[in-house]
Amino acid sequence: MDERTTEHPQGRQHVAFLGLGHMGAPMAARLRAAGHPLTVWNRTAAKAEPLVAAGARLAATPADAVRDADVVLTMLAGPEALRSVADEIVPVLREGVHWVEMSTVGPDAVRELGERVPDGVTLVDAPVMGSTDKAATGELGILAGGDAAAVESLLAALGTVTRTGPLGSGAALKVVVNTAVLGGVALVAEAMALADALGLDEEVARGALARGPLAGAVARAFADDVHFGNDLAAKDVALATSAARLPATEAVRAHYEAAVADPAVAHEDIARAVPHIRARTA
Repeated sequence: MDERTTEHPQGRQHVAFLGLGHMGAPMAARLRAAGHPLTVWNRTAAKAEPLVAAGARLAATPADAVRDADVVLTMLAGPEALRSVADEIVPVLREGVHWVEMSTVGPDAVRELGERVPDGVTLVDAPVMGSTDKAATGELGILAGGDAAAVESLLAALGTVTRTGPLGSGAALKVVVNTAVLGGVALVAEAMALADALGLDEEVARGALARGPLAGAVARAFADDVHFGNDLAAKDVALATSAARLPATEAVRAHYEAAVADPAVAHEDIARAVPHIRARTA
């Protein structure tokens, strides 16, 4: 069946999903499992193979992916990647398309994008809370800014939608949330460095922290079944420090940038930054 020229089953919207990284791939798989005709694109095409095996169509370019879509979802690495993809897809977006921008790029990039989309295209910013485990099970928190009414039922396949306000508010709240999470993980790392300096037993110190107000941050700092790359963490904290004067967060930024400078942990999960921070502060 040619998804681009035939009626979609049960009225499902034809979705174009651009960006199949650690988060994008399981999110796209959720939409395909929900019955949506799906076209996918990724800069490294091999990452699309499991989705193609499940019935998705692989597009050669971003423009080809979105040309006949009802809904376009982008899940990209950062503002520069988003601008690059936008350069290719903005000229071919059809009237009536809904573009759901789900990357963590900050409100300025979303507002810039809003100025570029053609008349008749609805832009929604909907970054997500949660890591790869929540993406796979459809339990993400979705922070939706702008007019999300027409795509809310589709997004429900990915998690729980929270309407945050006007366009850009979802992106803004995501920066706030990520800053708190990443700052908490860095604080746990420094607390453990202090425990090291005071000669405390590792498990005793970690257990005491886990029973205190930083319990969630402790769990994330020592998680081993999720992925949020240190390079992306550094990018997200930089979005925060560029928006306001945040002295404590500047110190957090320095920790993650130091981790990114180490090739062994640059693209690894933020839990791998914890021993790096502990060693750095010793």
